[in-house]
Amino acid sequence: MNDSHCECHVTVNDQDHILSVSQTDTLLDLLRNHLGLNSPRYGCGAEQCGACTVLVNGEPAFACTTLVCSLDAHRIETVESLGGDHPLQQAIIEYNAGQCGFCLSGIIMQSVALLRRNRDPTRDDITRALAGHLCRCGAHNRIIRAIQAAAASIRTAGAQTSV
Repeated sequence: MNDSHCECHVTVNDQDHILSVSQTDTLLDLLRNHLGLNSPRYGCGAEQCGACTVLVNGEPAFACTTLVCSLDAHRIETVESLGGDHPLQQAIIEYNAGQCGFCLSGIIMQSVALLRRNRDPTRDDITRALAGHLCRCGAHNRIIRAIQAAAASIRTAGAQTSV
């Protein structure tokens, strides 16, 4: 292995991967171009829009600037890990919270992290959590209502519901 590459072990959506990657490869490149996971989006490449947000060890991270070589032994989660029937995904649909949907993957993952920490977030909690996310369609109010509804659904379901 030369100095321009690294070998690392990552777990992506509960699947283990041992990778040999360039020192400059971003997590977004790995997810989209090598693992075929298309939910994280390239929006700005500068941590300004949130479209690329994924969870790294349960915490939101910008995949567009996170280098894969820094993730040895880390756990990464994308929207695909939620399976399509997560209460937050259902609420997004029910509240028609996404028009074009470009921003939603990042918003969903940021919100999953929030709901794991706080199953009863206030509107201010949600607004603060989404501060780094841009919805160019202007659907923020519907998105906030959907997150509030998902939180209520999760609380109603109780301990048997994992977020």
